[in-house]
Amino acid sequence: MQSIIDYFNKPLLKVSLAFGAITGLLAFIFFLGLYFLGVIPLGNHKVLDFGIHIILIAVCCWYYRKYVGNGFLHLWEALTLGYVVNCVAALINGWLIYLFITFVDPATFTSYVDEMIQLLDSGKAQLIKDITEPEFTKMYKEIQSMQPSVVIKDEVSKKMMMGIIPILVISLIFRKQDYGVFHQK
Repeated sequence: MQSIIDYFNKPLLKVSLAFGAITGLLAFIFFLGLYFLGVIPLGNHKVLDFGIHIILIAVCCWYYRKYVGNGFLHLWEALTLGYVVNCVAALINGWLIYLFITFVDPATFTSYVDEMIQLLDSGKAQLIKDITEPEFTKMYKEIQSMQPSVVIKDEVSKKMMMGIIPILVISLIFRKQDYGVFHQK
């Protein structure tokens, strides 16, 4: 049992999990802010919460470099920090949104599905021209039969895809290695 505790007692994991939890909670607060402003919080406006992810990934890399790495941060450490923060935040935010739309206000999810169907209907002619009629019908039925649990999968998959380039850039900006080992005589 102690070996398992020791495994998870690494600063790289502890720091990234803590920052991931904070990021997930802040993203959920952003969701609630949209909800209380009367905006459908699952629509296109929700994508803006990825800015919270980017800022806190950068803060996490800075914190780790300054307080854990004593001024140094390897590229692999920064990449690990970024991806763990992003994944944990997306999972926490996805689950909190799922719980909200399941137990607090199910009408939010219904409004989101209605908005998606309306969007599909408004672009029907162009979509049928781009894809076939059976594909359009299949897509329409999939949207009509969506369940609230799709929010979790959607959140994680979108955030992981959106995070690839920003995490790489942040990792390259914050990395600082000790090259003194190559200059020994």
